[in-house]
Amino acid sequence: MAPTILIVGATGNTGRCTVESLSQLLSSTTALSGHRILALTRALSSPASQQLAKLPGVEVAEMNWVDITADWLREQEVVRAFIAPHNQPNQFAEESTFHLAALRAGVKYVVRISTTAANVRPDCKAYYPRSHWAIETMLGSAEFKDLQWTSLQPNFFTPFYLYPAAELIKKYRKTGKQDTLRLMAAADAPVAVIDPYDIGVVAATLLSQKDTTAHNNARYVMNGPVDITGNQIVEMVEQHIGVQVTDVIYKDMSVIDHMAAASQESKSIILSMKHGPETAWEGKCTASTTSKEILQIAAPKRTPADVMKTLLAE
Repeated sequence: MAPTILIVGATGNTGRCTVESLSQLLSSTTALSGHRILALTRALSSPASQQLAKLPGVEVAEMNWVDITADWLREQEVVRAFIAPHNQPNQFAEESTFHLAALRAGVKYVVRISTTAANVRPDCKAYYPRSHWAIETMLGSAEFKDLQWTSLQPNFFTPFYLYPAAELIKKYRKTGKQDTLRLMAAADAPVAVIDPYDIGVVAATLLSQKDTTAHNNARYVMNGPVDITGNQIVEMVEQHIGVQVTDVIYKDMSVIDHMAAASQESKSIILSMKHGPETAWEGKCTASTTSKEILQIAAPKRTPADVMKTLLAE
Protein backbone atom coordinates (compact mmCIF):
# COMPACT_ATOMS: atom_id res chain seq x y z
CA MET A 1 0.00 0.00 0.00
CA ALA A 2 1.18 3.56 -0.73
CA PRO A 3 1.30 6.64 1.52
CA THR A 4 -2.24 7.98 1.49
CA ILE A 5 -3.99 11.35 1.41
CA LEU A 6 -7.45 10.84 2.89
CA ILE A 7 -10.37 12.98 1.71
CA VAL A 8 -13.32 12.85 4.10
CA GLY A 9 -16.64 13.75 2.48
CA ALA A 10 -15.25 13.34 -1.02
CA THR A 11 -18.58 13.88 -2.79
CA GLY A 12 -19.56 16.96 -0.79
CA ASN A 13 -19.42 20.64 -1.73
CA THR A 14 -15.71 21.13 -1.06
CA GLY A 15 -14.60 17.49 -0.99
CA ARG A 16 -15.28 16.75 -4.64
CA CYS A 17 -13.35 19.81 -5.80
CA THR A 18 -10.49 18.86 -3.48
CA VAL A 19 -10.27 15.34 -4.95
CA GLU A 20 -10.42 16.58 -8.55
CA SER A 21 -7.79 19.28 -8.00
CA LEU A 22 -5.50 17.02 -5.95
CA SER A 23 -5.61 14.31 -8.62
CA GLN A 24 -4.46 16.86 -11.20
CA LEU A 25 -1.73 18.24 -8.95
CA LEU A 26 -0.28 14.84 -8.04
CA SER A 27 -0.29 13.86 -11.71
CA SER A 28 1.76 16.91 -12.63
CA THR A 29 4.36 16.95 -9.84
CA THR A 30 6.90 14.60 -8.27
CA ALA A 31 6.69 16.22 -4.82
CA LEU A 32 4.46 13.42 -3.48
CA SER A 33 5.34 10.72 -5.99
CA GLY A 34 3.76 7.40 -5.10
CA HIS A 35 1.00 8.81 -2.90
CA ARG A 36 -2.58 7.69 -3.45
CA ILE A 37 -5.80 9.60 -2.81
CA LEU A 38 -8.40 7.75 -0.73
CA ALA A 39 -11.81 9.38 -1.21
CA LEU A 40 -14.40 8.46 1.41
CA THR A 41 -18.08 8.35 0.50
CA ARG A 42 -21.23 6.96 2.02
CA ALA A 43 -22.36 5.40 -1.27
CA LEU A 44 -19.97 3.80 -3.75
CA SER A 45 -22.82 3.44 -6.24
CA SER A 46 -23.58 7.17 -6.48
CA PRO A 47 -22.77 8.89 -9.78
CA ALA A 48 -20.44 11.31 -8.00
CA SER A 49 -18.47 8.46 -6.39
CA GLN A 50 -18.18 6.60 -9.68
CA GLN A 51 -16.93 9.74 -11.41
CA LEU A 52 -14.23 10.27 -8.78
CA ALA A 53 -13.10 6.65 -9.10
CA LYS A 54 -12.11 7.34 -12.71
CA LEU A 55 -9.60 10.03 -11.75
CA PRO A 56 -5.86 9.25 -11.79
CA GLY A 57 -4.49 8.14 -8.44
CA VAL A 58 -7.90 8.05 -6.75
CA GLU A 59 -9.46 5.13 -4.86
CA VAL A 60 -13.00 5.47 -3.49
CA ALA A 61 -14.08 3.73 -0.29
CA GLU A 62 -17.47 3.56 1.42
CA MET A 63 -17.26 4.51 5.09
CA ASN A 64 -18.82 6.88 7.59
CA TRP A 65 -15.96 9.12 8.72
CA VAL A 66 -17.19 9.25 12.31
CA ASP A 67 -16.22 5.56 12.59
CA ILE A 68 -12.58 6.18 11.66
CA THR A 69 -10.10 4.91 14.24
CA ALA A 70 -6.36 5.27 14.69
CA ASP A 71 -5.92 1.60 13.74
CA TRP A 72 -7.82 2.12 10.48
CA LEU A 73 -5.72 5.17 9.62
CA ARG A 74 -2.53 3.17 10.20
CA GLU A 75 -3.82 0.27 8.09
CA GLN A 76 -4.55 2.70 5.25
CA GLU A 77 -1.16 4.40 5.68
CA VAL A 78 -2.80 7.82 5.90
CA VAL A 79 -0.20 10.59 6.16
CA ARG A 80 -2.37 13.59 5.25
CA ALA A 81 -6.09 14.26 5.44
CA PHE A 82 -8.85 16.67 4.47
CA ILE A 83 -12.08 17.02 6.43
CA ALA A 84 -15.14 19.21 5.93
CA PRO A 85 -17.18 18.45 9.07
CA HIS A 86 -20.93 18.75 9.42
CA ASN A 87 -22.35 21.59 11.52
CA GLN A 88 -24.70 19.59 13.72
CA PRO A 89 -24.61 20.16 17.50
CA ASN A 90 -22.42 17.06 17.98
CA GLN A 91 -19.75 18.37 15.59
CA PHE A 92 -17.12 18.90 18.27
CA ALA A 93 -17.49 15.41 19.70
CA GLU A 94 -17.20 13.72 16.32
CA GLU A 95 -14.59 15.93 14.69
CA SER A 96 -12.35 16.01 17.77
CA THR A 97 -12.47 12.20 17.84
CA PHE A 98 -11.25 12.18 14.22
CA HIS A 99 -8.33 14.50 14.99
CA LEU A 100 -7.39 12.48 18.07
CA ALA A 101 -7.33 9.34 15.95
CA ALA A 102 -5.16 11.16 13.41
CA LEU A 103 -2.75 12.25 16.14
CA ARG A 104 -2.49 8.73 17.59
CA ALA A 105 -2.03 7.20 14.14
CA GLY A 106 0.86 9.49 13.28
CA VAL A 107 -0.92 11.43 10.52
CA LYS A 108 1.34 14.35 9.65
CA TYR A 109 -1.01 17.04 8.31
CA VAL A 110 -4.74 17.85 8.24
CA VAL A 111 -6.59 20.51 6.26
CA ARG A 112 -10.04 21.25 7.68
CA ILE A 113 -12.95 23.46 6.64
CA SER A 114 -14.09 25.88 9.31
CA THR A 115 -16.69 28.63 8.92
CA THR A 116 -16.93 32.40 8.46
CA ALA A 117 -13.84 33.86 10.11
CA ALA A 118 -15.64 36.75 11.81
CA ASN A 119 -17.79 34.22 13.69
CA VAL A 120 -15.07 31.83 14.89
CA ARG A 121 -14.89 33.00 18.48
CA PRO A 122 -16.10 31.72 21.87
CA ASP A 123 -18.85 34.33 22.23
CA CYS A 124 -20.60 33.87 18.88
CA LYS A 125 -24.37 33.67 19.36
CA ALA A 126 -24.68 30.92 16.75
CA TYR A 127 -23.57 27.55 18.12
CA TYR A 128 -21.61 26.08 15.21
CA PRO A 129 -18.83 28.72 15.00
CA ARG A 130 -18.09 28.05 18.68
CA SER A 131 -17.55 24.40 17.77
CA HIS A 132 -15.05 25.44 15.10
CA TRP A 133 -13.32 27.74 17.59
CA ALA A 134 -13.07 24.86 20.06
CA ILE A 135 -11.61 22.51 17.43
CA GLU A 136 -9.01 25.07 16.38
CA THR A 137 -8.13 25.76 20.01
CA MET A 138 -7.69 22.04 20.63
CA LEU A 139 -5.52 21.57 17.54
CA GLY A 140 -3.38 24.51 18.63
CA SER A 141 -2.73 23.00 22.06
CA ALA A 142 0.60 21.53 23.14
CA GLU A 143 -0.94 18.06 23.21
CA PHE A 144 -1.50 18.19 19.44
CA LYS A 145 1.90 19.62 18.48
CA ASP A 146 2.79 16.49 16.47
CA LEU A 147 -0.18 16.97 14.14
CA GLN A 148 0.27 19.81 11.67
CA TRP A 149 -2.96 21.47 10.55
CA THR A 150 -4.50 24.30 8.57
CA SER A 151 -8.02 25.61 9.08
CA LEU A 152 -9.72 27.27 6.11
CA GLN A 153 -12.35 29.78 7.22
CA PRO A 154 -14.62 30.36 4.21
CA ASN A 155 -17.36 32.91 3.79
CA PHE A 156 -20.90 31.82 2.88
CA PHE A 157 -21.02 29.48 -0.12
CA THR A 158 -22.15 31.27 -3.27
CA PRO A 159 -24.55 28.54 -4.53
CA PHE A 160 -26.43 28.57 -1.22
CA TYR A 161 -26.46 32.38 -1.10
CA LEU A 162 -27.82 32.71 -4.64
CA TYR A 163 -30.13 29.68 -4.68
CA PRO A 164 -33.41 31.58 -4.06
CA ALA A 165 -32.53 34.06 -6.80
CA ALA A 166 -31.75 31.27 -9.27
CA GLU A 167 -35.01 29.49 -8.44
CA LEU A 168 -37.03 32.65 -9.02
CA ILE A 169 -35.39 33.12 -12.43
CA LYS A 170 -36.11 29.51 -13.41
CA LYS A 171 -39.73 29.73 -12.35
CA TYR A 172 -40.29 33.05 -14.10
CA ARG A 173 -38.86 31.67 -17.34
CA LYS A 174 -41.28 28.73 -17.15
CA THR A 175 -44.44 30.44 -15.89
CA GLY A 176 -43.99 34.20 -16.19
CA LYS A 177 -44.84 34.46 -12.49
CA GLN A 178 -42.78 35.55 -9.47
CA ASP A 179 -42.77 34.38 -5.89
CA THR A 180 -41.36 36.53 -3.10
CA LEU A 181 -37.57 36.67 -3.40
CA ARG A 182 -36.22 35.70 0.01
CA LEU A 183 -32.56 36.56 0.44
CA MET A 184 -30.22 35.92 3.34
CA ALA A 185 -28.31 38.98 2.20
CA ALA A 186 -28.86 42.43 3.65
CA ALA A 187 -29.84 45.06 1.11
CA ASP A 188 -26.68 47.16 1.31
CA ALA A 189 -24.03 45.06 3.08
CA PRO A 190 -21.21 43.86 0.77
CA VAL A 191 -20.32 40.18 1.23
CA ALA A 192 -17.64 38.24 -0.68
CA VAL A 193 -19.38 34.87 -0.91
CA ILE A 194 -17.17 32.04 -2.16
CA ASP A 195 -17.68 29.10 -4.48
CA PRO A 196 -16.79 25.67 -3.00
CA TYR A 197 -14.70 24.94 -6.08
CA ASP A 198 -12.24 27.67 -5.11
CA ILE A 199 -12.00 26.26 -1.59
CA GLY A 200 -11.23 22.81 -2.97
CA VAL A 201 -8.42 24.18 -5.12
CA VAL A 202 -6.78 25.78 -2.08
CA ALA A 203 -7.21 22.64 0.05
CA ALA A 204 -5.69 20.47 -2.68
CA THR A 205 -2.79 22.86 -3.15
CA LEU A 206 -2.02 22.74 0.56
CA LEU A 207 -2.24 18.95 0.67
CA SER A 208 0.14 18.65 -2.28
CA GLN A 209 2.92 20.73 -0.72
CA LYS A 210 6.20 18.90 -0.23
CA ASP A 211 6.67 20.70 3.11
CA THR A 212 3.56 21.87 4.98
CA THR A 213 5.42 23.51 7.87
CA ALA A 214 4.77 27.05 6.62
CA HIS A 215 1.01 26.44 6.90
CA ASN A 216 1.02 24.68 10.27
CA ASN A 217 -1.33 26.16 12.90
CA ALA A 218 -2.68 28.55 10.27
CA ARG A 219 -6.17 29.93 10.08
CA TYR A 220 -6.78 31.32 6.60
CA VAL A 221 -9.71 33.60 5.83
CA MET A 222 -11.32 32.72 2.48
CA ASN A 223 -13.63 34.95 0.48
CA GLY A 224 -14.71 35.17 -3.13
CA PRO A 225 -13.00 37.62 -5.49
CA VAL A 226 -15.73 40.30 -5.35
CA ASP A 227 -18.34 41.62 -2.96
CA ILE A 228 -22.07 41.54 -3.63
CA THR A 229 -25.01 43.14 -1.81
CA GLY A 230 -28.62 42.09 -1.62
CA ASN A 231 -29.57 44.93 -3.92
CA GLN A 232 -27.04 43.71 -6.47
CA ILE A 233 -28.51 40.21 -6.33
CA VAL A 234 -31.91 41.71 -7.11
CA GLU A 235 -30.38 43.60 -10.04
CA MET A 236 -28.86 40.34 -11.28
CA VAL A 237 -32.27 38.67 -11.18
CA GLU A 238 -33.89 41.55 -13.03
CA GLN A 239 -31.25 41.36 -15.76
CA HIS A 240 -32.08 37.67 -16.26
CA ILE A 241 -35.88 37.99 -16.27
CA GLY A 242 -36.14 41.38 -17.98
CA VAL A 243 -38.66 42.84 -15.50
CA GLN A 244 -38.58 44.34 -12.03
CA VAL A 245 -38.62 42.02 -9.02
CA THR A 246 -41.96 42.70 -7.33
CA ASP A 247 -41.34 41.56 -3.76
CA VAL A 248 -38.09 41.07 -1.82
CA ILE A 249 -37.38 40.09 1.76
CA TYR A 250 -33.82 40.77 2.92
CA LYS A 251 -32.12 39.08 5.91
CA ASP A 252 -34.52 36.18 5.50
CA MET A 253 -33.65 33.28 7.79
CA SER A 254 -36.94 31.36 7.61
CA VAL A 255 -35.07 28.29 6.38
CA ILE A 256 -33.71 27.93 9.92
CA ASP A 257 -37.26 27.77 11.28
CA HIS A 258 -37.93 24.82 8.96
CA MET A 259 -34.67 23.17 10.02
CA ALA A 260 -35.54 23.55 13.70
CA ALA A 261 -39.03 22.15 13.17
CA ALA A 262 -37.64 19.06 11.43
CA SER A 263 -34.67 18.50 13.74
CA GLN A 264 -34.54 16.08 16.66
CA GLU A 265 -31.93 18.33 18.30
CA SER A 266 -32.61 21.17 20.73
CA LYS A 267 -34.78 23.72 18.92
CA SER A 268 -33.09 26.67 20.63
CA ILE A 269 -29.66 25.46 19.54
CA ILE A 270 -30.73 25.09 15.91
CA LEU A 271 -32.49 28.47 15.95
CA SER A 272 -29.26 30.12 17.13
CA MET A 273 -28.02 29.64 13.54
CA LYS A 274 -30.09 32.71 12.66
CA HIS A 275 -27.27 34.78 14.18
CA GLY A 276 -24.73 33.38 11.70
CA PRO A 277 -25.08 36.11 9.03
CA GLU A 278 -25.01 39.04 11.47
CA THR A 279 -21.30 39.71 10.97
CA ALA A 280 -21.89 39.74 7.21
CA TRP A 281 -24.75 42.20 7.62
CA GLU A 282 -22.34 44.37 9.65
CA GLY A 283 -19.90 44.50 6.74
CA LYS A 284 -17.24 42.26 8.31
CA CYS A 285 -17.12 39.62 5.54
CA THR A 286 -15.79 41.49 2.51
CA ALA A 287 -13.14 40.45 0.00
CA SER A 288 -10.67 42.79 1.71
CA THR A 289 -10.47 40.41 4.69
CA THR A 290 -9.07 37.48 2.66
CA SER A 291 -5.76 36.19 4.04
CA LYS A 292 -2.81 37.23 1.88
CA GLU A 293 -1.60 33.62 1.94
CA ILE A 294 -4.77 32.51 0.13
CA LEU A 295 -4.10 35.01 -2.64
CA GLN A 296 -0.61 33.53 -2.99
CA ILE A 297 -1.68 29.86 -2.79
CA ALA A 298 -4.61 29.97 -5.21
CA ALA A 299 -6.64 33.17 -5.37
CA PRO A 300 -10.41 32.48 -5.62
CA LYS A 301 -11.75 33.24 -9.11
CA ARG A 302 -15.44 32.31 -9.31
CA THR A 303 -17.69 35.38 -9.10
CA PRO A 304 -21.41 35.41 -8.19
CA ALA A 305 -22.17 35.93 -11.89
CA ASP A 306 -20.18 32.80 -12.77
CA VAL A 307 -22.01 30.76 -10.17
CA MET A 308 -25.41 32.07 -11.24
CA LYS A 309 -24.73 30.82 -14.77
CA THR A 310 -23.97 27.38 -13.37
CA LEU A 311 -27.09 27.33 -11.20
CA LEU A 312 -29.30 28.30 -14.12
CA ALA A 313 -27.79 25.56 -16.29
CA GLU A 314 -28.67 22.82 -13.77
